[in-house]
Amino acid sequence: MSRARSSKPSPPLVYLGIEGGGTRTTVRLEAENGSVLAEFATGPAVLSLISDRELQWHLRDIAERLPCTPSAIGIGLAGVRTETDAERLRRAASRIWPEIPCVATNDLETALAAVPMSRVPSSRVLVLSGTGSCCFGRSSDGRTAKVGGRGHVIGDRSSACDIGLRALRAVIADLDHSGKMGPLGAAMLNALMFNEPEQLIPWSVQASKTEIGNLAVTVFVEAAKGDALAKKLLSDSAAMLAEDASACALQLKRDAEPIEFVFNGGVLLKNPPFLKEVCRRLRVAVPGAKMIPLTVPSVLGAVALARAQGVVGPAQAHSPARASFRTLTLPAPLADLGVLALSPTERRNTRSLKLDKMPVEKAVELMLSEDTLIPAAVEKEKRAIAALAKRVAHAFAAGGRLFYVGAGTSGRLGVLDASEIPPTFRAPREQVQGIIAGGRQALWSAVEGAEDDVQAGAAAITHRRVGKKDVVIGIAASGRTPFVWGALHEARRRGAHTVMLCFNPAMRQAVTKLKGPDQSWAPDLLLALDLGPEVLTGSTRLKSGTATKLVLNLISTLAMVQSGKVISNLMVDLNPSNVKLRDRAERMVAELTQRSLEDAHDALTASGWVVKKACAKLGL
Repeated sequence: MSRARSSKPSPPLVYLGIEGGGTRTTVRLEAENGSVLAEFATGPAVLSLISDRELQWHLRDIAERLPCTPSAIGIGLAGVRTETDAERLRRAASRIWPEIPCVATNDLETALAAVPMSRVPSSRVLVLSGTGSCCFGRSSDGRTAKVGGRGHVIGDRSSACDIGLRALRAVIADLDHSGKMGPLGAAMLNALMFNEPEQLIPWSVQASKTEIGNLAVTVFVEAAKGDALAKKLLSDSAAMLAEDASACALQLKRDAEPIEFVFNGGVLLKNPPFLKEVCRRLRVAVPGAKMIPLTVPSVLGAVALARAQGVVGPAQAHSPARASFRTLTLPAPLADLGVLALSPTERRNTRSLKLDKMPVEKAVELMLSEDTLIPAAVEKEKRAIAALAKRVAHAFAAGGRLFYVGAGTSGRLGVLDASEIPPTFRAPREQVQGIIAGGRQALWSAVEGAEDDVQAGAAAITHRRVGKKDVVIGIAASGRTPFVWGALHEARRRGAHTVMLCFNPAMRQAVTKLKGPDQSWAPDLLLALDLGPEVLTGSTRLKSGTATKLVLNLISTLAMVQSGKVISNLMVDLNPSNVKLRDRAERMVAELTQRSLEDAHDALTASGWVVKKACAKLGL
């Protein structure tokens, strides 16, 4: 997409601020002296809800409406949560405004930046309550903290939606207890134009977040009239919002550094008594804190970020930091794309150069013959794999767990192996776990940028509470997936035994280049198998995928054998959850105890279909 050009020359310094959310995008273009050159609103923009192409067209439309080209840009969009998100936004902006310095962040940062900084260094917390809610803070030394903002189902306490939803529940409970609708319930029926409470049931199931949030207006009106239930709902909401805001502030507070609370959002700014109550509670929780209602458009924060960017240059741009996590940067030897170029998975297979013209029967023979190379390559690492299986069994015996971490095909294979352990060996679900970049959605569709987020890998390990008793196996066909390395780095920092499984021998040399502090990135074990090029260049779901499944089978199966889950070659700890498995259980018990199938069935029934207990009952 080409750069959008203006027919007018640019003044010496021009700053562009863009702030986008679920309702609209606000744009403001200022000259160095503060005069406004352009100001307008356009359609909504939530980064997580739009594609790269849609994002570029959105920014292009903005560029074409500007009278000149900006000198620096500040963009804050809802949905920008990680450095990967920020980089995606920066990349889109650079295609519209090449070589223009750009700060890419979220709309929370722009709202904070809209208030001029105090002369005394302080930590600042944005307290936002509109349709949704969130508390976001940044300390004077750049640390961040975030409380709430996780959507109306599991978060957004004291938002309009939360107030409306709790009001719905409260008026229905009041109806059930007293047998009649109170003033708040009657007002809500009137607001929705319903004739009876039962009509609330189908509506509440289908109502949008915004529709439920609109009920907060009724709650505020009735509270102003003195309705006790409405007043209690708002008092509780003020208490929760103050609790979240003070928790956010205390994560940032350092020594005697002052705290500033910045308030934004319609629930707070359009309801002064509610804002006053929140401030009163915050003064009790955080003595000496300064209260600042945001009285200017938060797009001014985007302009302020652009101004700072224009002065300090691109290297000083800040992106949304992940609260509570240390910033991680993949060491150069691991990030080097030259290592990827050396991977056999990236080379062309000379045997399949005519794959597109090859008869299908010949192609089948070729692919099968390539797969025959896998066992020999795996066998070269048999000692390391055997030692790893023992290590995993030892971890299980000590109460530890096995984690697989990967992206794309590698991640899916890890999740697959983990999911098969509970029914096969009657092991608890948490004993073997799969972590895939991008989370659940990535199991069936690609999640853009997920595998490149080193910070997300570390965060996943943190949230799963990995510790010293655990084993973490990273899986990456190329060996350089940042998400996987971030996970392994954090796992090793926490004392877990770490393993990298890849199919790129060049990673051995890359790991040996890690020096000084970077040596903390080296895994305890590196399994770098050489399978040669794929039949379809770069398609690691082929030989690499098959080899991954084979290696994981070896590790998990033999670890379970070592853990006593097998007698002879029988899965005596399987979970007989269907007809086929119950039949197998009966045959196993009969064979192991030399008793009849009827005796086996009776013993299994009496023991809750636990094979080992049934065998013990029959004298084994």
